[in-house]
Amino acid sequence: MFDQSQIQEFKEAFTIMDQNRDGFIDKQDLRDTFAALGRINVKNEELEAMVKEAPGPINFTVFLTMFGEKLKGTDPEETILHAFKVFDTEGKGFVKADFIKEKLMTQADRFSEEEIKQMFAAFPPDVCGNLDYRNLCYVITHGEEKD
Repeated sequence: MFDQSQIQEFKEAFTIMDQNRDGFIDKQDLRDTFAALGRINVKNEELEAMVKEAPGPINFTVFLTMFGEKLKGTDPEETILHAFKVFDTEGKGFVKADFIKEKLMTQADRFSEEEIKQMFAAFPPDVCGNLDYRNLCYVITHGEEKD
């Protein structure tokens, strides 16, 4: 399902999240991870829902399997690229962030304002307001930016 370098990256992520180093990720580990990322007021219900997604205690094998299941539904990079290219009529490799925001909030499975904020926080447009969709597609499908 994953190549060796991807498994190593997941192992590093698991180790970071396993705050108490007991080999399992539990609610307290998730709370501590969120706190380390600056999100202090995470509701207990939210943490419980995350933990309940697993079929049992979350060790590394379960963690890896859960990510595999989540990523299985991701479209191939070429499909996502093609969707963005429809809006890039000049073939420049970017689209205006405001345009994408409008489309994502008004078409099909509409994004909320919060989802838009999260997307642009994770992948901000450049100073001209352009979104580099080629790099974004790579990140969506590979989980890291190109060098």
